[in-house]
Amino acid sequence: MPVFKSGKGLAPEWCEMEYFDIVKLAPGDKHTYDRVGKKEKLILGRGKCKIAFGGQVVDAEPSAQLDIETPGDHFEVLEVSENATLVRMCGRWGDEVGGSGIFWLPVVENPTENGDPVSYPKNNPIDNHFHDCDEYWIFYEGTGVAVTEGKFFEVGPGDCVATGMGYHHDMQTVIEQTVGVFFETTMEGQKRPGHLWEHTHGKAEPVEERV
Repeated sequence: MPVFKSGKGLAPEWCEMEYFDIVKLAPGDKHTYDRVGKKEKLILGRGKCKIAFGGQVVDAEPSAQLDIETPGDHFEVLEVSENATLVRMCGRWGDEVGGSGIFWLPVVENPTENGDPVSYPKNNPIDNHFHDCDEYWIFYEGTGVAVTEGKFFEVGPGDCVATGMGYHHDMQTVIEQTVGVFFETTMEGQKRPGHLWEHTHGKAEPVEERV
């Protein structure tokens, strides 16, 4: 099942990202994360806060990305100055990873389609593509219908879509603007960055067991 919720042991066994959580904090709140994964990544989706990790303290703003690999280290939110949404990802990915960040998908009439052709109607700007790595989409706002491995899944806040290397994935429908983070883990094969399309980069070669 390529769509899963937050919680230990819920990710498919092949996933390098083994756990995630979404924490929302208001001004005056504090939060300490218990260490879960060999590696951890924290992305601030919204708001402003002060975060301690790795012996340093940073003033984080939207799109800030923080990473820890040292055993025993952890993230701690010391101060929240503006309502904050934080997405943490934990697992065992390698040293050479793809991209990561925040995505917004609005409803768009007659979107331009630069990706590989699809047989379904669309109402948003994302393209049908694949990667030389696994990719994870974690949604924290909005609802829609995601497509991966040729199957359709209704998604909303708290859902993670896991797509294995070489499998096409897309958003068919945005019901209300969706917001989330994406994380492309260990680069493999030809290690080509970014979105790949068969009409430009050659035939996709999915890793069959990553479903």
